Amino acid sequence: MTALLTTNLGDTPLLGRGKVRDLYAVGDNLLLVATDRISAFDHVLGTGIPGKGKILTQISLFWFDLLSSLVPNHLIASQVSEYPVALYPYADQLEGRSMLVKRASMFPVECVARGYLAGSGWKEYQAGGAVCGVALPAGLLDGSRLPEPLFTPATKSQDGAHDENISFETTAALLGADDAAELRRLTLAIYAKAAAHAESCGLILADTKFEFGRTADGILLADEALTPDSSRFWEASLWKPGGAQPSFDKQFVRDYLEEIRWNKQAPAPSLPAEVVERTLAKYLEAFHRLTGRQLSL
Repeated sequence: MTALLTTNLGDTPLLGRGKVRDLYAVGDNLLLVATDRISAFDHVLGTGIPGKGKILTQISLFWFDLLSSLVPNHLIASQVSEYPVALYPYADQLEGRSMLVKRASMFPVECVARGYLAGSGWKEYQAGGAVCGVALPAGLLDGSRLPEPLFTPATKSQDGAHDENISFETTAALLGADDAAELRRLTLAIYAKAAAHAESCGLILADTKFEFGRTADGILLADEALTPDSSRFWEASLWKPGGAQPSFDKQFVRDYLEEIRWNKQAPAPSLPAEVVERTLAKYLEAFHRLTGRQLSL
């Protein structure tokens, strides 16, 4: 199986390429195509993970369905047979890894929910005992469960640099108090339902991030949802605060890059076959654990 690193949909207008997704304009709507690109340390690597884009898309579709009673989402269709006829010739690039979605005015913040202390939250806590302006009890460890889930928003990076954590007050100043409060409510409600489902699968949802947009019908959940690229899923049976937890993500990739002492500057290196295979297996396991289904690539 070959990794799909770049899509080409002929005359369909390309709006941009992100680290993973290619975005096209289709009439008044958008087409999101998840490629097999993989990034680490803010760089897209020279090697893709074959099938990764399909796994991410199918996980998002699972969550959009599960969460539909809590929040509407941007999905119109995910089967090529339901797309405009002009896209049919590109079915081999689109089937299983694309979504036709509503165009929305996106809020300029990442809506992050944290139930556990990890990543940038752990670094902030170490530095000042708080995360995004929320004071936390003393004595917490890397991987500790928080007293209650937190809404810890971040600004969206426009240049590939790291997003920057911001306080709720800053979010309210950016968006207005009502929208900020509604995004906090939605983020924590989605997190609670998703974390409960993950727990039923033997997984911990440590943290996750969402993107929301607005259409004439109101606020909706956009982009992707609760994939290993946007969320930390941990093996519940192995959870032990005090260090990094085994996770269902691209940890094998990050570990390899640290091992070869890459300077984290372009050009990004390629990956050996073993790292690709182990990473793909982890993504497939995440899909199976969360959905109860097997995915044929």
